[in-house]
Amino acid sequence: MLYSLLEYLGTHFDLPGAGLFRYLSFRSGCAIVFALLIGAIFGKKIIERLRRHQIGEEIRNLGLEGQMEKRGTPTMGGMIILGAMLVPVVLFCDLRNVYVQLMIVSSVWLGLLGFADDYIKVFRKHKEGLKGRFKIIGQVGLGIIVGTVMCFSQQIVIVEKSQPATATAAVQAADAEAGYAVTAHYGEMPQKTTKTTIPFVKNNEFDYHWLVPSDQPWGNVLTWLIYILIAIFIITAVSNGANLTDGLDGLATGVSAVIIVIMGAFAYLSGNIIYSDYLNIMYIPGTGELTVFAAALVGALIGFLWYNCYPAQVFMGDTGSLALGGIIAVFALLVRKELLLPLLCGIFLVEAVSTMIQVTYFRYTKRRYGEGRRYFLMAPLHHHYQKKGIPENKIVVRFWIVQILLAAMTLVTLKIR
Repeated sequence: MLYSLLEYLGTHFDLPGAGLFRYLSFRSGCAIVFALLIGAIFGKKIIERLRRHQIGEEIRNLGLEGQMEKRGTPTMGGMIILGAMLVPVVLFCDLRNVYVQLMIVSSVWLGLLGFADDYIKVFRKHKEGLKGRFKIIGQVGLGIIVGTVMCFSQQIVIVEKSQPATATAAVQAADAEAGYAVTAHYGEMPQKTTKTTIPFVKNNEFDYHWLVPSDQPWGNVLTWLIYILIAIFIITAVSNGANLTDGLDGLATGVSAVIIVIMGAFAYLSGNIIYSDYLNIMYIPGTGELTVFAAALVGALIGFLWYNCYPAQVFMGDTGSLALGGIIAVFALLVRKELLLPLLCGIFLVEAVSTMIQVTYFRYTKRRYGEGRRYFLMAPLHHHYQKKGIPENKIVVRFWIVQILLAAMTLVTLKIR
C-alpha cells in the first residue's frame, strides 16, 4: 500500500526520498522495526485483554517442574505475531507480487485454522480442540492452493543464468536490489518448470518432472499432480512439527525466528540475478520481495518473544504455531528450497519423530507385552529433557543454539556440491 503510493508519487511528482522504497534493504529494515514495535507495544494490551476475558491455557498435570504454575496463562498470542507481521507487510511489500499474495493467504488461512482450535479449547472447554481431521483438511486445502498456483501461474518462473554481457556487476546488483529489470543484460528466457534446489549435488537442481518418464501431455499433468501432493505433505508436516515444538516458553518463537532469517536470505539471493549467478543458485524473479515479508515476521517474532520468554506472559497457541509452520513450508516452496527443510527445520523434525517413536513403541509393547512402555521419558523430545530435571530455560536456549547451527549448515549447503 505505502510502497505503491510512494512509487506513484516518486514517478509522477518526483517526491524526494520516494526512491528509497525501491530498495528491498530499506523496506526490510522498516518492516522489521515496525513489526517489532507493534508486537512489543500492542502485545501488552492484547495480553491484558486476554487475561481480562480469562482466555487462559488449560494445563494437564504431567509431573513436569513448574508446569502447574503456568495454568491460566493467556493463550492465542499468535494473534500478536500475525497482526504485527501483516501490518508492515501491507505497508511495505509490493502487494501486486504473487509470492507476497500467497504468503498473506497462507498466514491468514492457517492463522484462522489455529484460532478455531484455540477457540474450541478455551471457550468450548474441549481439551482436544479442533478434531485432527479438520486440521488436516485445512492444511491439505492450503497445499492444493499453493501447489496449483505454483504450477499454473504465469508469474512464477525461473530464469536460467548466463554470464553478463553489458554493465558492471556492481551496477546490475544495485539495479536488481532496487527492483529494476536486468534480465535484458543476460538474454535469459523465463521458463515454467518444477525445478527445485537439492543439496550436495553438482548442478544443485532437481526437477520433479524427472519422476515422470514421459514428455507427453499426460506426463506434464502427472508432474503437476506429484508437485501438488508434495506441497501438501510439506505444509502438513512442517505445520504440525512447529505445533509440537511449541511446548516450552520461547522455544517455537526463537527457533522459528532463526529459520525465517535464513529463508529471507534465500529469498534475497534467489531474487537477485547477480548474487544468484555468483553463487550459482536458481534465479527466481520476484522472490526478492519475500525478503520484506521475512523481515516483518522476524520483527513480529522478536516483539512476541518479549512476552513469551521464560516465564511466559502469553502462549502463542495453535493460532501461532500452526501458522508459523505453514508459513515456513510455503516460503520454502516459493523460493524452491523445500528439500533443505529436513536440515533447516531439524528441531521440528526431531520433535515430530520423537512423538511418532513414542506412540509407535507404546502401541507395539502394549500389543506384545500387554502393557505399553515408553521409549522416551516423555514426548515431544523437549519434555524428555524436562523429565530428566534440566531447567526449562536451559533446554530452550540449547535448542536455539542447535537451530543456529542447523541454519549455518543449511547456508553452507549452497556451496557444498
